[in-house]
Amino acid sequence: MARLPRFDLPWIPQHIVQRGNNRQVCFAAEIDYWQYLLELREASIKHRCAIHAYVLMTNHVHLLVTPEEAGGVSRMMQAIGRRYVGCFNARYRRTGTLWEGRFGSALVDSDYYLLRCYRYIDLNPIRAHMTASPGEYRWSSYRCNADGRSEPILTPHPEHQASGRSDVERTAAYAAFVRECTDPAEHDSLRLTTQQQRAWGSERAKSQIEARTLRPLRVRPQGRPPHTQQLLR
Repeated sequence: MARLPRFDLPWIPQHIVQRGNNRQVCFAAEIDYWQYLLELREASIKHRCAIHAYVLMTNHVHLLVTPEEAGGVSRMMQAIGRRYVGCFNARYRRTGTLWEGRFGSALVDSDYYLLRCYRYIDLNPIRAHMTASPGEYRWSSYRCNADGRSEPILTPHPEHQASGRSDVERTAAYAAFVRECTDPAEHDSLRLTTQQQRAWGSERAKSQIEARTLRPLRVRPQGRPPHTQQLLR
């Protein structure tokens, strides 16, 4: 069966996850991280996608992106894939694929959910037990979003901008927000939504997107469906 096209609407943020094939390493040395960020910045400008948050883990990547036009995210990711994988393969004298099939994506409702997606991304190194605090991890957007360090690749989302009257207030508010206790169910919800390429948001937002796309957005329950005989019992 042919795969359905992605939910991909202009000006609606998307949470993107791309993993290494068979969970293999995608960043083997510092130069690889810098190379990816360079390709990400150039491709995001060319394809008119605003990058709000990111984290580069050893074998996968998370991004929060808002495209200005439909298809912009896919074109951006394809451009990064071609250039980064070519450089990675040449550097390590390897051939073949690096990434695991299509990247995962989920639309993200700006109301309530947007900053939680920021936080989910910036806390990845903590959940992976790589650092004790998000500011210690070098390859994420946290130090820009929470500490105010300049990073040209990033464009603050309006929800982030609205959290304070100045850059100092906004970064302090975000740092405090990240320090709040988070609900593991929230992480699981965003992870499953991204795997199924749906939308993470309120029922009202989902209904509006369904009306625009004429496609269902509800996340399917995990696991195999009950056997027909079991249903008849």
